[in-house]
Amino acid sequence: MVEVRKGMPPVKLDEAEFKKRYLSRFYDPAFEPLTVELEKVANAAWDAYSHNRKAPRTVKAGPGFADPDYDMSIEWLDAQAAIKDAQRRFEDATGPSRILLINGSTRSEHTCPGEMSKSWRLLETADEIIRDEPGFECDILNLSVLASEFNRVIYPCKSCVSTAMPLCHWPCSCYPNHGLQQNNDWMNEIYPRWVAAHGVIIVSPVNWYQVSSAFKLMMDRLVCADGGNPDPTSTHGKNAQEAKQLELAGWSYPRHLAGRTFGVFVHGDAAGADTLRRILGDWLEDIGLVAAGHLSNVDRYIGYLRPYATSHEDLDKETATQEDVRNVARAVVQAVKQLRNGELKPPDRRLKDPRPK
Repeated sequence: MVEVRKGMPPVKLDEAEFKKRYLSRFYDPAFEPLTVELEKVANAAWDAYSHNRKAPRTVKAGPGFADPDYDMSIEWLDAQAAIKDAQRRFEDATGPSRILLINGSTRSEHTCPGEMSKSWRLLETADEIIRDEPGFECDILNLSVLASEFNRVIYPCKSCVSTAMPLCHWPCSCYPNHGLQQNNDWMNEIYPRWVAAHGVIIVSPVNWYQVSSAFKLMMDRLVCADGGNPDPTSTHGKNAQEAKQLELAGWSYPRHLAGRTFGVFVHGDAAGADTLRRILGDWLEDIGLVAAGHLSNVDRYIGYLRPYATSHEDLDKETATQEDVRNVARAVVQAVKQLRNGELKPPDRRLKDPRPK
């Protein structure tokens, strides 16, 4: 039996500190007439926190699960149902071809920057190509709303997979956690959008040699798509010891998004675009997606080492860069057609990975 290691400092708050933090969200003087009511709400929140009520609404898992009698979160079951429905749409040969088009920038005019992002402009260029293609649908995932839209949130990955792969559930069961007020997690809507897509296109700026913090949150939370456990009852929720034993008994590391195709366009202004383009391509191939060809994975500099203030004007002049983005979209469209016709067949598709982790 493998040891489950413990020893990190405690994080439990006392009641006074908990309520101080909880009520801090009502700092606006507009809430002062509701002081009595808010105290009652804080008492209820403290009760949920002190009793660790992560999933306050559950039903029995039922048939099809390792432990049908296990109390399952209703919200997790709803998320799983949405993923299964998305998979059916992905497999439906009579349905439209779908491309998930992702804006990886956090910048928008709707919050502090006061100006739209270049990534959004480039995304719109790709969108025009896709929407002009008969039989295609484009689903735009705009990650900038994490910084500008009320109560839109993606919580950080808790790295369950590093304890044992079966502890990382598909879809993620770490959230919502109502006792910790970690609710309204956007990933339960994002997972089905990845699953339903036949192709994925990422348009991303370089933020210190990496993707934006918004993109990295989504990226980390997609770890459950690469080897995740579709049956939380097999580990009775987050039982680390059971998960370790299950992995050591033999785990298949299922790739839940495998077979879809992808394209990447990365842009920077000084450094790091080529590095990030390789990072994103390696990540997508690692989780089982198939590149749509050389012209589908591109990095470019816009206004190289010029002032930030004129970057949109620089993009106006970069007509070749705009055409690069169109080619990324065209390449993915063609790859999706081949995928759905059974013609997109990676040469290594029948090989067995001796180390599937």
